[in-house]
Amino acid sequence: MSKADLFRALHRHRAPGDPLVLPGPWDAASARVFAEAGFPALATPSAGVAASLGYEDGQTPADEMFAAVARIVRAVDVPVSADVEGGYGLAPKELVERLLETGAVGCNLEDSEGGVLKDPRAHADWLAEVRSAAADRLFVNARVDTFACGVDDPDRAIERAALYVAAGADCVYPIGAPPEVLPLLRAGIQGPINVGAPTDGGPSPAELGARGATRITFGPGLQRRATRALREIVAGLRP
Repeated sequence: MSKADLFRALHRHRAPGDPLVLPGPWDAASARVFAEAGFPALATPSAGVAASLGYEDGQTPADEMFAAVARIVRAVDVPVSADVEGGYGLAPKELVERLLETGAVGCNLEDSEGGVLKDPRAHADWLAEVRSAAADRLFVNARVDTFACGVDDPDRAIERAALYVAAGADCVYPIGAPPEVLPLLRAGIQGPINVGAPTDGGPSPAELGARGATRITFGPGLQRRATRALREIVAGLRP
């Protein structure tokens, strides 16, 4: 079984309360920590990787992001999915080729740019081209940015998710969805749902799974906690 097939299989038949938990490595060292802890797969956060490279979120050049993902993939034996933001303006075929060159088995793709939602049907057509180019070699996680862009109506997220699933997305990610609407999203969305977990309080991964999450990611939260911890260590080094 290929790593891509293994990664896809990890999303199937998840029991309520037992979601797939995917820590987000921002470099090779953090990836090794997560893999050594026994996590079966990882999912890079674009903001966390950007911070590790000295960029603001959304400002990482494509070449540097792909190079960082490749270093993370080389550091571990478990499957790695890559957050590649909105695809960096690359044509679907080139985007897929660049991702496969890194060794990633999946990708996270956003449906907004600069805080503005993309046309959902046009984005669905683009996702379909990505899926066609990738076939089964990449697990496509389609982000739904309605909540992040201030659209609180869950029906709008469900409508976009339906288009993306029909286009071939393996999973959808209604980023920023309040935990209380997860059961409604679960009832209205076909297939796996990615939910972002808070790293400083809030529902646990198991609780989010019970509400409908298939898989849990953390965005840049783990990288930011590690940075805070390092600042505390450094503060103690001063005479």
